[in-house]
Amino acid sequence: MKLATWNVNSLNVRLPHVLDWLRDNPVDALCIQETKQEDSKFPYAELAAAGYQSVHAGQKTYNGVAILSRHEMADVERGILNFEDEQQRVISATINGIRVVCVYIVNGQAVDSDKYMYKMRWLDALTIWLANELKKYPNLVLLGDYNIAPEDRDCHDPAAWVGQILVSPREREAFQRLTKLGLHDSFRLFEQAEKSFTWWDYRMMGFRRNFGMRIDHILVSDNLKEKCESCVIDKAPRKLERPSDHTPVVLTLT
Repeated sequence: MKLATWNVNSLNVRLPHVLDWLRDNPVDALCIQETKQEDSKFPYAELAAAGYQSVHAGQKTYNGVAILSRHEMADVERGILNFEDEQQRVISATINGIRVVCVYIVNGQAVDSDKYMYKMRWLDALTIWLANELKKYPNLVLLGDYNIAPEDRDCHDPAAWVGQILVSPREREAFQRLTKLGLHDSFRLFEQAEKSFTWWDYRMMGFRRNFGMRIDHILVSDNLKEKCESCVIDKAPRKLERPSDHTPVVLTLT
């Protein structure tokens, strides 16, 4: 079974890229973030024609998450239980016995901002909720744009990012709290090339110079750790015309 995550940074703009990628990479399920569409605008029909049923939690202009699946989806839920939030950042479904949780974690803007504090509250709520979800769904995968680079090796120039979001101690501690729930960073279960990133700034030729960060992750529960066969970053979509600034991450389970 193959599961993937991709922040498409506007599905309205990137739908052709998504359809082409799914044609060439027919994963069992793809989690996408930043659809930036209301549910009424979501391209259910186009994706169905490509062989994928979809569930979406969207809003106009910002955020938005979806799961695209080649298989039936059950027990679809939106949001974090007991955490009121107008922003559409979480959607979950069960696919072939695996609980798939798609997240678009708050960016945070700057470490001294209200949005950073919102990010911390949001991560606390996510962690509490996931602790309960793991009891209900021991076969769980948490996919998405975390907006956190867990270690210095996940950042092209750690010194340049000191004191900034994505790498701050509190964000990294929040990531570690997720792993303490029994979730494992599937990418780091395997030997990987140095300077492996999933996001590159549009500015300053970031992609061409590989000035990137690894902020898109696939975490797996204890039950699935030994079933992980590979986890790879597919940089090809980032080379296209008008690309997302993120690129897909693909996990293969036996």
